[in-house]
Amino acid sequence: MTKKTICLSFGAIAVTLAATQFSIAEPTPKELQTVLHRDFHAKGQAKMDRVDQDPVQRVCTETHDKPPVGLEKALEADQLKTIVLPADNQLMGDWKRGQKIAASGSGMTWSDKPGAATGGSCYNCHQLSPAESSYGTIGPSLTGFGKKRGHGPDAQKYVYSKIYNAKAFNLCSQMPRMGYSGTLTEQQMKDLTAYVLDPASPVNQ
Repeated sequence: MTKKTICLSFGAIAVTLAATQFSIAEPTPKELQTVLHRDFHAKGQAKMDRVDQDPVQRVCTETHDKPPVGLEKALEADQLKTIVLPADNQLMGDWKRGQKIAASGSGMTWSDKPGAATGGSCYNCHQLSPAESSYGTIGPSLTGFGKKRGHGPDAQKYVYSKIYNAKAFNLCSQMPRMGYSGTLTEQQMKDLTAYVLDPASPVNQ
């Protein structure tokens, strides 16, 4: 067999494999859940319930993030009802603390002490301060957000509420529900709101 023939044979195999890959059926949500329960091992505070979806998450998974409009709006309205605004009506805290929370990804792993302060990991998905060189792009850039939207009561309520439960505004948002899940405290969410909106924050420079 010549070298040319061998190359052609490998090429045919590659085409066959590619065609086979495209014909593989997509796993069902139930099959995926079975794999997660098989391969995830509870340890410390990371319990098995972390791989279980709630009804809202399940709807988004089963519809590939495109639920029927009527159902989407109804579930967003339900999620909006879960948002608890601060009793003191103060929605902005200290942006300097918020800056540290946004940059921190600590807490809630199996090796962390239960109840220890957690970070927001905001830079994993968003650009915020222009001075920060490393950030994710899953979420929109928030650089200059306060400059564009202002920092009045409406803007504060929106940002705080979005941090609390993003699914109230976009049902299949990938953003974690920081308040709904108990990941962040009320004060931490106030501080993050200030980091996004305060005119003195690096985000708005």
